[in-house]
Amino acid sequence: MSFSRSDVHNFAAGPSPLPTPVLEEAAKGLLNYKGTGMGICELSHRSKEFEAIIFGAEANLRKLLSIPDNYSVLFAQGGATTQFSSTLLNILAYRRMQHKADTSYTPPPVDYVVTGTWSAKAHQEAQRLCMPPQPGAEPLAHPRIAATTKPTKYTTLPKADEYSFSPDAAMVYYCENETINGIEYPLDQSSPCAFPYDKIPEGVPLVGDYSSSFISRPIPHLERHAVIHAGVQKNLGPAGVTVIIVRNDYLVDTTEAMKLGGIPPVPIQNEYKILADNQSLYNTPPVFAIYVSALVLEYLLAKGGIENLEKTNREKARVLYETLEKAEAAGTVRMVVREKDARSWMNVVWEQVGEGANEKFLKGADGKGFRQLKGHRSVGGIRASLYNAVTVESVQGLSEYIDGFSA
Repeated sequence: MSFSRSDVHNFAAGPSPLPTPVLEEAAKGLLNYKGTGMGICELSHRSKEFEAIIFGAEANLRKLLSIPDNYSVLFAQGGATTQFSSTLLNILAYRRMQHKADTSYTPPPVDYVVTGTWSAKAHQEAQRLCMPPQPGAEPLAHPRIAATTKPTKYTTLPKADEYSFSPDAAMVYYCENETINGIEYPLDQSSPCAFPYDKIPEGVPLVGDYSSSFISRPIPHLERHAVIHAGVQKNLGPAGVTVIIVRNDYLVDTTEAMKLGGIPPVPIQNEYKILADNQSLYNTPPVFAIYVSALVLEYLLAKGGIENLEKTNREKARVLYETLEKAEAAGTVRMVVREKDARSWMNVVWEQVGEGANEKFLKGADGKGFRQLKGHRSVGGIRASLYNAVTVESVQGLSEYIDGFSA
């Protein structure tokens, strides 16, 4: 069966769908960028044309998210997974520089809030990187879990009294939206599932992985964060580039920190100061991914900015969750995330009830143009990702299919 683009409703978890007008414009630029006679992928990253693209993207991102002037916006390679290492190494270098006169420097604790697969992977990477460099030596830091919902198979979020932060932690790391299990911190700070910003000890840096909900709505307490990072392949552009928002005082010379002892070498491409000093152009960046992301930012600002995105995304989540709750009441669906406040706007996960029901549901959905709904291999079931380019009409169509589905 052959489909046109207009026939398909793409609910992919990433790489995600992108706005059709953006892709049409990108296709033109791929062949001949603004009358240069050269495609965007053929232009030097140091040309005036590309500098206008990347600097314009930064300016528009700052405008969209109201990023303060004391933060740098970086475009890096390696995906958010690379940031599991980069954030830790840069924050440890910052910590060492803050204690440069301390002759008895001791490895600090590093706090991780583990609410799903991605924060668990970040904690595992910290454990690996902080291992003693040789038997009998001190570890580089002491990664610890400040809160976790592993006992519930990551289908809940910790309550305020379940967090235990170290008063002298080098950082607190959390993932705002766990894609696989459909867990997301609510915007409403009065919710029992809200992230406890007020419990983080004063002076302890906060690091947030925002990959799955980036630019879908405002970032609460952005100014409380030392670092926010996000892979763009969910809401912003093609895979291949990661946005890093880092407060300027955390841009430290990691080589100087290493000379003080107790800090490992940091690969040059992972040092935030190097990226910032070179305006994300230390080496050849992912040119096409940044170009498409720049087009998406222009498109989103023209469509009403972050306020309109929040309104639309809230409505999409409402429509689908109301449909699923109705189906659950009828006994045809089982919701994976039981706490309503902890359910993600971006990634909705559920199971169809009955032997072979998931497979039948997916097959029928595919035939109707509802694509890429299969749940993650580690969880199974169904997952609909409602990223920015997914329309309300697509969600309404999926909801109608759920209403009419019978195993």
